[in-house]
Amino acid sequence: MLRLSVSGLGCVRGSRRVFDNLNLQLSSGEALALVGPNGSGKSSLLRLIAGLLRPAAGEIALEGGAAERTVGEQAHYLGHLDALKPSLTVSENLGFWARYLSSDAAVAPSALSAAGLSGLMNLPAAYLSAGQRRRLSLARLVAVPRPIWLLDEPTSALDAAGQERLAELMRGHLGGGGMILAATHGPLGIECKELQLGRSAPSPQSPSKTGVNALSQGEGWGGGSGERPNRNPTPNPSPQGELGGARSSQA
Repeated sequence: MLRLSVSGLGCVRGSRRVFDNLNLQLSSGEALALVGPNGSGKSSLLRLIAGLLRPAAGEIALEGGAAERTVGEQAHYLGHLDALKPSLTVSENLGFWARYLSSDAAVAPSALSAAGLSGLMNLPAAYLSAGQRRRLSLARLVAVPRPIWLLDEPTSALDAAGQERLAELMRGHLGGGGMILAATHGPLGIECKELQLGRSAPSPQSPSKTGVNALSQGEGWGGGSGERPNRNPTPNPSPQGELGGARSSQA
C-alpha cells in the first residue's frame, strides 16, 4: 500500500505567496481533483510533487515506494506542453520516451493501442491534431508504469470519445493500485475526491465541513481549502491545449 503525504506545504512563485500550510494524504487506488480559480496554485502543487519546484515550507513523502527514488522519479507529470518531436513518427516518439524512462520500447505498440493511436503509428507527429497529440502524451503513462499520475488539465483538447478513453485509462490505473492528482476545471469522469484551492477562509462562526471523504485541510492563497467527493462521470468539453512530458520533468 502506497501513501502520498503532503504536510505543511508552502509555495512561493516570484514574490507571490501562492498557498501556505497545505496538507493532504492520498493512498493506493485514490484520485484527487484539484479545483479552484486560475492562479490558485493547482499547477504549482503538481510541480512541487513532481520535484520541479522547491517548496517554501513543508514536506512531501511517499510511504511504501522505492526508497532509493524521489517522489518525482516515481511519478508521471503531464503539463501543458506536448514534448513531442514533430519530425518523428507517433511510434518513434513513444519509443523514445519508453527507452528513456525504462529502456524497453517493446511496450510502445500496446500503449498506442490503449490511447487509440494504432492506425497513426507511422504518421509524423507534425500532422497530429491537438487531441491526437494529447492522446500520444497519455500513451506514455501506459508505456512506462509509475504509481503516481500528476495531470494538469488532462481533458484539454480531447473530444467526448477521447475523454471517455482517458477515464478508462485512469480507472485502470487506480484499479492497479495507482494514485492520480489532476488539476481540472471540470469533471474528470471518474470517482475522485476534490481539493479546493484559493477559496476564502471560512468564518470562525461557521461549522467545519470536512465530510466523510475529506483527506485534509489546507490553505490556498487568501484562505482555507476543503475537499469533497467528485462523482460526476460526464465528460468535460475543454478548451484546446497541449499536454506535457510523461515523466517527472518536461522535455
